[in-house]
Amino acid sequence: MNVRRSAAALAAIGVLAAAAPATAAGQSPSPSPKAALPSGLYGTSDPTYDGVWRQSLTLIAQRTLGYRPAAKAVDWLAGQQCANGAFAAFRAAPAKACDAKVMVDTNSTAAAVQALKAAGGHDDAVGKAVTWLKSVQNKDGGWGYSPGGPSDTNSTSVVIGALAAAGTDPASVGKSGKSPYDLLAAMSLPCGRDGGGALAYQPDKKGKLPANADATAAGVLGALGKGFVVQAGKAPAHDACAKADRPGPAQVADNAGAYLAAAVGKTGHLQSTLPGAKAQPDFGNTADTVVALAADGRTEQAKKAYGWLEKNAGHWAAQSGPAAYAQLILAAHAVGAQPGDFGGTSLVRSLNELGPAPAMDSAAHGAKKAEQPEKADSGSSSGVWWFVGVCLVAGIGVGFLLSGRKKRQP
Repeated sequence: MNVRRSAAALAAIGVLAAAAPATAAGQSPSPSPKAALPSGLYGTSDPTYDGVWRQSLTLIAQRTLGYRPAAKAVDWLAGQQCANGAFAAFRAAPAKACDAKVMVDTNSTAAAVQALKAAGGHDDAVGKAVTWLKSVQNKDGGWGYSPGGPSDTNSTSVVIGALAAAGTDPASVGKSGKSPYDLLAAMSLPCGRDGGGALAYQPDKKGKLPANADATAAGVLGALGKGFVVQAGKAPAHDACAKADRPGPAQVADNAGAYLAAAVGKTGHLQSTLPGAKAQPDFGNTADTVVALAADGRTEQAKKAYGWLEKNAGHWAAQSGPAAYAQLILAAHAVGAQPGDFGGTSLVRSLNELGPAPAMDSAAHGAKKAEQPEKADSGSSSGVWWFVGVCLVAGIGVGFLLSGRKKRQP
């Protein structure tokens, strides 16, 4: 969830998706914002590649905690929408009409749908965005990051979450007789082979399916018809990958969950390896994995990975900013933990201080969790998502910037 990930957002970078994590432990230098940041936007780093994504995750996390987001924060997000319903990663001049030069994408749009639906009062914007998403569905039933681009697991999964949030059954949204669940099944690696049960981000150049942890975490939620916010699901029938000639969505999710459980079984976290770099813990992917494991009913493994995050991820979140705090809050929610006490740090306070203050909505779900005593603040964010640097490189080759966010690989 990556960013969700940004996890889903980085899904567009096909050349790097199979090897590079979107939310790795290290950071590339943070570019300074070219202009004063809008007062309604969360975070202090350059929003060019993640403005809509980080704002969406922030609002979703706040609603999950029982907060009512500040009106100007919601209005900023709604104001990023183009007339056709789509969203770009960031528009510095939202009053100017979108033209062909504005690179709209499915990930930003799907994340914004979930956030605006959670915030309430923007049904027209949500409806327009869903209509646009349906219009750019591929014939294989999935979505790519950019309209018309090859389908990938991360983009398809975040769109499924948007459809579900908007009250649309993802199975009913099809193209050429195929639904998004068909795409996810096609990306699932068969049991019995290396990486069996995992999902690929996309087939490689030879048509093979390389296992990808980030895509797998996103795929679990997609196959279960879930968005970013989940609660612990029913325990799966099988601990290991179960063979099936034509696995349905539930089996795809269970097999993917088994792969993730094994991946974090020894250390409690995932590893990332950037091309030419030393392997290191992948905090963002691990947070997404916690959510996926909980959704698939693998609560023991989810809690173990969350415990590792509590001990190790505070510095990463402080460096990375709003979306990282939101990812950790959603992971806490998934396992029933208290985000007000995250290894001695308040994720709640740390997130809320990065933008306009929300108000507590006593009638909202999860309010009691948000009202738990908060401990010392971990500090404000001074960093930027790793994916900004990746996107600068990828933009040269593919004219763009997931989970999903968005790619990472163990």
